[in-house]
Amino acid sequence: MAYEVTKDSIIGDILDYDPTTAEYFLNMGMHCLGCPSARGESLEMACSVHGVPVEDLVEQLNEHFA
Repeated sequence: MAYEVTKDSIIGDILDYDPTTAEYFLNMGMHCLGCPSARGESLEMACSVHGVPVEDLVEQLNEHFA
């Protein structure tokens, strides 16, 4: 696996590594990807705010990177 995502991964780091992952965040209702505070959030924090199970997003992103 080229890049591994965990619940503690920072959204900005993921987007910097692969900008095409933005679709996963947009699909969960996170439309503020350019906001500095959003880019600094962990997946766990963002999922909590948006009511998305963090395990689901981690799995989707890791499948994307596989």
